Amino acid sequence: MSRLVVVSNRVTIPKKAGDAPAGGLAVALQAALEERGGIWMGWSGNSSGDREPEKLDIIERGNITYALTDLTDTDVEEYYHGFANRVLWPICHYRLDLAEYARKEMAGYFRVNRFFAHKLAPLLKEDDIIWVHDYHLIPLAAELRQMGIKNKIGFFLHIPWPPADVLFAMPVHEQIMRGLSQYDLVGFHTDFDLDNFGGGLVREGIGERLEGGKKFSTYGRTFKGGAYPISIETKAFAQYAVKAARNVMVKKAHDSIEGRDLIIGVDRLDYSKGITQRIDAFEQFVKLNPAYQNKVTYLQVTPKSRSEVPEYEQMQRTVAEQAGRVNGALGQVDWTPIRYVNRSIARPLLAGLYRLAKIGLVTPLRDGMNLVAKEYVAAQDPEDPGVLVLSRFAGAARELKGALLVNPYDIEGTAHAIARGLSMSLEERKQRWSEMMDHLLEYDINRWCDDFLKDLTAD
Repeated sequence: MSRLVVVSNRVTIPKKAGDAPAGGLAVALQAALEERGGIWMGWSGNSSGDREPEKLDIIERGNITYALTDLTDTDVEEYYHGFANRVLWPICHYRLDLAEYARKEMAGYFRVNRFFAHKLAPLLKEDDIIWVHDYHLIPLAAELRQMGIKNKIGFFLHIPWPPADVLFAMPVHEQIMRGLSQYDLVGFHTDFDLDNFGGGLVREGIGERLEGGKKFSTYGRTFKGGAYPISIETKAFAQYAVKAARNVMVKKAHDSIEGRDLIIGVDRLDYSKGITQRIDAFEQFVKLNPAYQNKVTYLQVTPKSRSEVPEYEQMQRTVAEQAGRVNGALGQVDWTPIRYVNRSIARPLLAGLYRLAKIGLVTPLRDGMNLVAKEYVAAQDPEDPGVLVLSRFAGAARELKGALLVNPYDIEGTAHAIARGLSMSLEERKQRWSEMMDHLLEYDINRWCDDFLKDLTAD
């Protein structure tokens, strides 16, 4: 079996060999790397200041070699904060209004990918399988090909892929498309993303779809494309939720809501997550259903992210102010309607909070997949499951047919869905939940990983 080489912007390193990683993606990649043996390479998250890092930091853990590199201050600013997060991220989430294109940052993005390629190439063996992850590293295959690397290279995009009209607003869209053409397999979350990619090639007149849309021909190369909906470690997460019932913090949370129905939202602080629209919808729900005053609590867990990017700093203030305004308008001496937590919560504890919640409110304006939706379903009590209220613009909506689908821009529609979920019969809740849980047990994170690697290695 060929070695696996994973390349991602950031790397999850266990403290010692055999330790379980925190997140589902890390669990799957670590399992695949342990099975095949291999390398996981990426940025350390640290800066080397003005000095170009000379050598990789090599860490051995059992069958896996972790290879980390620092980046200079300029690289971090131009590649990570700049082009990746101020151009690619907003455009892939359909937010042209937030894209800030600068040639200097674009040059930094391609320069860092070249740097990664030059660091990776000496570590490679002839039959290694290379798997590159996410929008930070789109040009990596092209850089490796220029160096004469002929290995099979796959790419998986963890965020949405926009339609042609949105993508072509980016000045360097052709270089990005050309970069993707250098992979042997390009994977997306959904068939919609795959269609957007293929449609862009055809519409621009730079390529065509072959063999029922699963192969593409462009820039003199033929390569495969596919939809691979990422998932979670379903069984393990369900067990977290069962065990969490004994967790002291979960018990405290249960006691503190004093018999009220709990609604939960969990999102990284990001403009794509629709948090302000969600708070509006909750406020509207309480106003339209006065019987629920003092009978429901909405817990919004939103860890900070990318606070160096100005839009995120502004959003942090906006969400906190909005939660405060709603609490001031609706709250009573003995009732705070919204609990807003601005820090991370460990996944085993989160599983227990999901299980307590009657409603999982997952309403992004645009999302590649959204694993919170899947975690919420996996954490439920089979005898008394909660209801998932899910944005139709999340990739998860293509799979989780038992959810109540909403348009997050329709504030009143989302408010009505919350009310419907809270009043839904036990029989209907069980039916909806079991359909989604059966799907997640079959299509878990390991199945996702296996399916992608099987297609990448197939001739």
